[in-house]
Amino acid sequence: MATLSREQITTFVRSISLRQVRLATGVILFAYLVSHFLNHALGNISLEALATGVHLHMTFWQFLPITILFYTACLVHTALGIWALYERRQFRWRAIEPLQLALGLSVPMLIIAHIVGVRLGQTLFGHEKLYPQVLFLYWIWAPWRIWMMLAVMIIAWVHGCIGLYLWLRMRAFYKRTAPFLLAAAVLIPTLSMLGFYQSGRMVINNDSAEWRAQTQSERQIGTRAEAQALERITDYFLFGYFGLIGIALVARGVRAINERRRGMISLSYGNGRTVRVPKGLSVLEASLRNNVPHASVCGGRARCSTCRIRIIGDCSVLPEPSQREAFVLSRVGTSDPSIRLACQLRPPTDLSFFQLFLPHTSADGHESNPTRIGQERYLVSLFVDMRGSTKLAEKRLPFDTVFIVNRFLGAVSQAVLESGGMPNQFVGDGMLALFGLSTTRQNACRQALRAAAMIAANVDELNKFLEHDLREPIRFGIGINGGEVIVGDIGYRDHMVFTALGDAVNVAARLQDMTKSLACEVVISDEVRATAGLDADALPQHEVEIRGRNEPMIVRSVTDARMLPALVNEEQSAAA
Repeated sequence: MATLSREQITTFVRSISLRQVRLATGVILFAYLVSHFLNHALGNISLEALATGVHLHMTFWQFLPITILFYTACLVHTALGIWALYERRQFRWRAIEPLQLALGLSVPMLIIAHIVGVRLGQTLFGHEKLYPQVLFLYWIWAPWRIWMMLAVMIIAWVHGCIGLYLWLRMRAFYKRTAPFLLAAAVLIPTLSMLGFYQSGRMVINNDSAEWRAQTQSERQIGTRAEAQALERITDYFLFGYFGLIGIALVARGVRAINERRRGMISLSYGNGRTVRVPKGLSVLEASLRNNVPHASVCGGRARCSTCRIRIIGDCSVLPEPSQREAFVLSRVGTSDPSIRLACQLRPPTDLSFFQLFLPHTSADGHESNPTRIGQERYLVSLFVDMRGSTKLAEKRLPFDTVFIVNRFLGAVSQAVLESGGMPNQFVGDGMLALFGLSTTRQNACRQALRAAAMIAANVDELNKFLEHDLREPIRFGIGINGGEVIVGDIGYRDHMVFTALGDAVNVAARLQDMTKSLACEVVISDEVRATAGLDADALPQHEVEIRGRNEPMIVRSVTDARMLPALVNEEQSAAA
């Protein structure tokens, strides 16, 4: 167990990249933004509702561990934004990415005066600047700040929504939840700005000498000297922030000069196309700089593997994969040193390679649906094969054999479709079916088990229908395995097929072959059994060697596939 725990920790650490740290800190900041916007929206009710909301807001966000986490996220996210400005070598990607970066870098310079005036004023001088004090400043004392506040609200919200979109768009649930997310993305800032406007009008209506005496005392907003001190601090922060951005821009220029001084390298794409680029560029950046189509669903963030390339020739001179690159490659089941991620590989010398995923472009030159280009997700693969098809064809006309095989594949496909799966590849008298394209892992495993039972029932009916033409009944073998795979269109030009690639699919085919040696109809991986919720003693267990794998694998054999629905239904009843 300790070894397993260390392996899990190691895998988790390898999966972390700077972009994921930026994503995690961004989610924290976006959560604060949502809380603050909902607080603003209470201004549509009354100033008393605003006061109650800000009390709850501050109680949570000023709880010491949360405060430390929040301000750490602020500093780290800002620092990583400046680092992204330096690191990004190519801005001719999707327009949404440089827009997100520009909006993100503009937020600190717009919000720093508000943060220093409210939060730092409270820490240093004990000010109590809440909504009455801030709204008075914006709507009566300095109305020009209204437009700055509205601008920063819109900019921060759009920046956060772009980040969430780029993160969630490849998730299986995104298509279903997109309308609700869009509604929230429009309603929350709209209600917030309306609340800001309505509360501002209330402050203007309440403005009087008595009201100012209650809400604008020196204890609450500070003295003139304290305000000047806070303004100087704001200026120092702004100078420092602009200085960091300037350093990043200067460093970009110095890096570009040094790269050209170090020389140029040639990248050959295996199709006759060769480009020359400075040393230090990643292969993907080189492709984009020279307008060479290159698949990359995640935009070069090492969160997918669609930019994979296979190196032609010697790989020993290439730099070792980073932790993040090694993690992604291991997730797609490859240990071949000649396969690398184009977004991470920065070759020091001339390089020849070819792309493993063809870039998809529509008529206007833009990439098509990301799920058609390639997407990593958990699927359950069911591989079924007809036994004895060669012997069946020995004494039959070719058309008769094709008729029988087609009836068999039709019976199998019907069972898969009725169980919620998708018939995918037809290979001779065998078929690959996929489960989990639009459902949970557990439901996908249960669907595959039910499909295996329904296949057995459909083949029984087919045997009865063909009993006068068959010397012996049609038999079959089924292998079922689940795991992370890449789904997308594979092929060439007009011959593209949507399918799944990965170790999990290959293992399903191997398990199907094992039905012969284990004398059973179905072999399922223990992982599918556990995910489906079947009891550990429900099926016989075997430890088997899988060709292409270094370690043995635990599988379960099913002598009669017709028994599977009873086991699945029994577990569902027990869970209920």
